[in-house]
Amino acid sequence: MANSEKLPKIVEQDSWLEPATVDIIARHKRFTSKLDYIESISGNIEHFSKAYEFMGINFIPSENCWVYREWAPAAHGLFLTGDFNDWNQYSHPLQKVENGIWEIKLNAEYYKTVFTHGSKVKVLVKSDIGDQLRIPAYIRRVVQDEDTKNFSGQLWFSPDFNWGNDHFDIKKLGDLFIYEAHVGMAQEKEGLGTYDEFTENILPRIKKAGYNAVQLMAIQEHPYYGSFGYHVSNFFAPSSRFGTPEDLKNLISTAHSMGIAVIMDLVHSHTVKNLNEGLNKFDGSETQYFHAGARGEHPNWDSKLFDYGKTEVLQFLLSNIRYWLKEFHFDGFRFDGVGSMLYFHHGDEPIDTLDKYFNQGVEFDAVTYLQLANHLSHIINPHAVTIAEDVSGMPGLASPIDDGGIGFDFRLGMGIPDFWIKYLKDVPDEQWSMSEMWQVLNDRLPYVKTVTYCESHDQALVGDKTIAFRLMDKEMYFNMQSSDENVVVERGIALHKMIRLITIALGGQAYLNFMGNEFGHPEWIDFPREGNDWSYQHARRQWSLMDNPLLRYHYLSDFDRAMIKTIKDAKLLSTLYANQINCDENNKCLIYERAGLIFLFNFHTSESIPGYEFVVPEAGKYKIILSTDNVKFGGHGRINEEMLYTTRFDEATSTNRLSIYSTNRTAIVFKKAK
Repeated sequence: MANSEKLPKIVEQDSWLEPATVDIIARHKRFTSKLDYIESISGNIEHFSKAYEFMGINFIPSENCWVYREWAPAAHGLFLTGDFNDWNQYSHPLQKVENGIWEIKLNAEYYKTVFTHGSKVKVLVKSDIGDQLRIPAYIRRVVQDEDTKNFSGQLWFSPDFNWGNDHFDIKKLGDLFIYEAHVGMAQEKEGLGTYDEFTENILPRIKKAGYNAVQLMAIQEHPYYGSFGYHVSNFFAPSSRFGTPEDLKNLISTAHSMGIAVIMDLVHSHTVKNLNEGLNKFDGSETQYFHAGARGEHPNWDSKLFDYGKTEVLQFLLSNIRYWLKEFHFDGFRFDGVGSMLYFHHGDEPIDTLDKYFNQGVEFDAVTYLQLANHLSHIINPHAVTIAEDVSGMPGLASPIDDGGIGFDFRLGMGIPDFWIKYLKDVPDEQWSMSEMWQVLNDRLPYVKTVTYCESHDQALVGDKTIAFRLMDKEMYFNMQSSDENVVVERGIALHKMIRLITIALGGQAYLNFMGNEFGHPEWIDFPREGNDWSYQHARRQWSLMDNPLLRYHYLSDFDRAMIKTIKDAKLLSTLYANQINCDENNKCLIYERAGLIFLFNFHTSESIPGYEFVVPEAGKYKIILSTDNVKFGGHGRINEEMLYTTRFDEATSTNRLSIYSTNRTAIVFKKAK
């Protein structure tokens, strides 16, 4: 490193990174070099990201015409076709203008009765692979024909949406409690849910449960519903299967009015191979949007990988960032598949050296793109929140770009649900380690904000199981009546609450839950497919289970709401770490303090301990503000929550100590009484 170069802040914070100093500086230089280039050709990155206002179909008031532009450098010819010309495939040719861009202008007065809101369009592309009807790349709405099942672009000329005084600031919410949700499967009916139904039926549930952010999956159009929205075909089109763009905007506006932020699950990590719906071989070439050969193929996802080093691809994706923030008022993004983007091996190989983080197998262009995406997101909306899905632990992932990082606000704590799955699958309750639990839930750097969670949609899909289903399995079908006595269900309900509480109270600076998991939604998620006779039976949320006072599900929901309130009131997620008080492997007890609250977990399978004594930071009287054993949460009510617990000063150790009847499979939260 040259003497004149300043040591990156992430290196100052973590001496382990010192050998990679030159690489971290090089990473930052690649970002600044690409940003300088963008500014040299466009003035600034914000202007660069306005491509959707130029490309695709837009109205030019000064010329009173509609213009359609498409980037297709290897194409031999393009022809606009649709309802407006009775699907004549060759009557409306585009002209090649510059830099591989083609365009056609349609006089608005002449075409006013046919080129209209709601009519369908496609573009015929003549290329080396023949004549193919395609969907315009920047199209803002795509619909599927019910009879043929084919997708088409749709003209969408609705009036500007009235956002009113919507200037929502997600940062003013404080700690984030994120409710991950899927619009289509959010209703109880056996069919597709809509944006409007989500607005009317689900947002009030999210508000009542205490969550202040909703993370929406499957927003970008995708031809296969069962992909969970992760095989995107049309990046600028909100999925029409759930309603109109205005319906989605109303959902977001309504959420904001309720004090709920809306985060979009953004998929820029790959795209579908489909020729009919997506971008693959759009101009007939393999390399228009993607890398050639194996570098352009994702072996596990059967999808295409973007060439993030190409200017036009960067502009397409960065414009997509701007589009969702500006046009739909999303409050940020959860970037899907970041770990896959960062490495040529897509995270499938172990990363056990610094060189493997910074040089060996690292996809430099993707790293630079992610830096640009974060940089732009925070220019468009300084309050936007960006979250990275990455399990590799890439250094600097959630650190500012100028500090040597990649610029995300949060990383997902993906190792935490993996830990719980391992314990629930492979480790008998009697062998659960309190020290390992402590280590895993605190395994993060102090300056890296982490979204903690014990399960997300990943754990709910067919082939996996939710925590509730792992704990109780088939017993959920027969023994969830409040009056039932069943040891499997008793254990399941107790551990379900304890796992959630210890995860939120130890694991990070934000919390995430997938919809329905808070009340132990039974079974798995299985989208309609040929293998299940296209059934929606398992692609919905059975809210009636939670709403039924005669079933035990509401105990878990009631506890989750009380847990969120307890954590929120204490502003606990704003603090960095908990302070361990006692790690008792023999009695399976773990005790710690965070944000002024004392947490006592007794994971023992059978032993309750009278007069269990432990140290507290301050002398005085303490009250129980939350107990998993409370009868209103499906517990046994073995602990007196009404009394005040007074400390005893131990002269031998000069410590203040509390004593309580520590019941097995119970978590208790104390707060010092005023």
